Amino acid sequence: MGLMDRRAAAGAPRRRPLAGAVAAGAVAGVAAGRSRAAQQAVAGGSRYQMRQRMFSIGDDFVIQNAQGQPAFRVDGKALRIRSTLFFETMQGQQLYKIQERMVRVRDSMSILRPDGSPAAKVHNALITPLRDRWQIDIPGGAGLSTKGNIVNHEYRIEQGGRPVATVSKQWFRIRDSYGVDIAPGQDDALILAICTVIDMMAHEGR
Repeated sequence: MGLMDRRAAAGAPRRRPLAGAVAAGAVAGVAAGRSRAAQQAVAGGSRYQMRQRMFSIGDDFVIQNAQGQPAFRVDGKALRIRSTLFFETMQGQQLYKIQERMVRVRDSMSILRPDGSPAAKVHNALITPLRDRWQIDIPGGAGLSTKGNIVNHEYRIEQGGRPVATVSKQWFRIRDSYGVDIAPGQDDALILAICTVIDMMAHEGR
């Protein structure tokens, strides 16, 4: 090979082998497809704006929908006496309650109905440096699980492998808030209460 040929070869950009390029494109396509599938699974549902660490607020908080309209009210005044959060309709009807101390056992917390019966039990099933996996037991129904980054509020709640809710901080630019996208046919108040419990337990001591 002459001098000019060697210079031309050295200066030419290195090309990715065709098989490698195809494989990389396939992986990217699968990842994008999964992301689109997750979004489509909750399409047509409802999106809500939540506040982080409600247990540290000790006051009332209104959960708004994507249009900025009041959807649910969280009564946090009882925190000062009974360490309890009440999820209510905007008319004041109690839907669920979370008691920080009374119903906490080890690494789990329970969500109760107004009559005190259990509606859901949330517990941490796996802790890793980058991902947490949480299980949500529903009495008399199919359980739920999470996938994603809990600490950064970027995760999904699934039931039987199908997304029932997506949590993300990307939809709202308000500080200390995150969004919850809930699929149609779900108990929105219960899903929001579950997200609140996960947020409380994941950020405890942080």
